[in-house]
Amino acid sequence: MKLPLPLFPTSLIGSMPRSKEVLKALRMMRRGTIDPFDFNNLIEAETEKVINLQENFGINVITSGELGRDNYVSFVSDKIGGVKMMSMSEMLDYIDDKKAFENMLTTLDVPAVSIKNAICVGKLTYNGDIVADELKMIKKFTDKPVKITLPGPYLLTRSMWLPNLSGKAYGSKEELGQDVIRIMKEEIDNLMNIGVDVIQFDEPVLTEVVFTDGKPRSFMCAALSERKDPKEELKFASSLIKQIIDHIDRSKTVPSLHVCRGNWSKDESILLTGPYTPLLELFAEVNPALLTLEFSTPRAGEISSLLADSRIKEHAALGLGVLNPRTDEIETVDSILVRVEEAMKHLPKEKISLNPDCGFATFSSSPVNVLETISGKMSTLTEAASILRRKYE
Repeated sequence: MKLPLPLFPTSLIGSMPRSKEVLKALRMMRRGTIDPFDFNNLIEAETEKVINLQENFGINVITSGELGRDNYVSFVSDKIGGVKMMSMSEMLDYIDDKKAFENMLTTLDVPAVSIKNAICVGKLTYNGDIVADELKMIKKFTDKPVKITLPGPYLLTRSMWLPNLSGKAYGSKEELGQDVIRIMKEEIDNLMNIGVDVIQFDEPVLTEVVFTDGKPRSFMCAALSERKDPKEELKFASSLIKQIIDHIDRSKTVPSLHVCRGNWSKDESILLTGPYTPLLELFAEVNPALLTLEFSTPRAGEISSLLADSRIKEHAALGLGVLNPRTDEIETVDSILVRVEEAMKHLPKEKISLNPDCGFATFSSSPVNVLETISGKMSTLTEAASILRRKYE
């Protein structure tokens, strides 16, 4: 990162648990029974608390906690024209392969009624703000470097594409993808004009492509009718992500790509497993300045499987996942130090930052952890970073 940061800078990935007041306000906002001014005031006050929490623990790059979002991707239904929020049960009416869809839902450790997708139902229009106001809010409460999180263009395109609805506005998922790119570029310009240090694009569906044998089964893949060869699908994903990464002025902002293996359940056995090896070509092609990846769990494979590739280690810094957001146990400092030392066999110390594997509350109504445990994990994270700085500065 080309930011005024210490060695081994720390950050969170994005989402934090919402308070009871925020959850109630989100439900009221969806029903239209709360004044938007009152809603925004509540989110602002709660976001200030999340920012203060990060600063008190010594986190170096500050995020908002995504408190005003229903989940990390569906919130765009309120931000982009031509998009409608739909529950999984509502989507069932428009799914051709209903049996496959129902089978997918049985794997989820979250009630289907609580999972919502932003579905394309018409031509997309940019309304001038997706996360720009969220960025302005963060900057009101901190002078530290700030990171804004956005669903990536492949995630947005794939999750919004429901053929029996979206096909009325677009001839193909690829055509929809180009409109997603157009809108995201406008938002990125907006963010850079405001001033943002890191823009993180979340693309968890990439692991869905390579680890499910072409059989999507997660909440973020509405395109159940798709049965493309993984290589073809990765090529499509790469073309979208590269356009967005290339659009960022790296002298102003660090483009980060975040990839995990699912983050909706505490049951590790139902989450995806596999090393990053099948994604090396995509990582090299899209060339983000920072790869923010899951590495605290054995499901992610060995660090060497990623960093043995010279195209990766020579061009990208690594946001090393050293905290599992789904566990109740607080990691030890030693476990983090071991992970960092392993990464340093392949990368210089200046190219390693530390973070959890993923957010702590992918769905607003179903967080994977509580603040007490999260605070313990943050404390361990920053303590480990301090030890590393004393040793290597």
